Amino acid sequence: MAILLFRVDERLIHGQVVVGWGNELYPERIIVVDDELAASKWEQDLYALGLPDNIRAEFQTVASAATHLAEWEADARRSFVLTRSIETMRRLGDGGRLRGREINIGGLHYAPGRDAVLPYVYLSDAERDALAGLVEDGAEPSARDVPNARRVSADRLLRDGPEAA
Repeated sequence: MAILLFRVDERLIHGQVVVGWGNELYPERIIVVDDELAASKWEQDLYALGLPDNIRAEFQTVASAATHLAEWEADARRSFVLTRSIETMRRLGDGGRLRGREINIGGLHYAPGRDAVLPYVYLSDAERDALAGLVEDGAEPSARDVPNARRVSADRLLRDGPEAA
């Protein structure tokens, strides 16, 4: 399977992804799925600046990414797929496209309307609904900021609600 990591992280390409997960899984490509970023070449260039020479970045809309998932799975290049939000990942997985795939919830930080669930995961009611939608569509989301951290199941994130950990 060429997609090694599906991750939700509002910071997208940053140290935890490139160094933490990168040193564990050795990606050759990071595919960022974000409608706004896919339309902004200068922002794409900024994100790509943080990558080592052996990792390439691609930026796709949700609609485009949905049509390419099977192709990326079959591609020999080791890839990460990143989204900025749970809702974007849910849209990518609509109709069971991410059925059976582990989805890493890696970094959703404090914002008004979000409650602390873990030190690195704050969720709004809408984000909880999107997380539940991923589960209903057969994906397997869990929270973990770095590879050696304890995995927290979506069931626990949804069941325990605010201040879960």
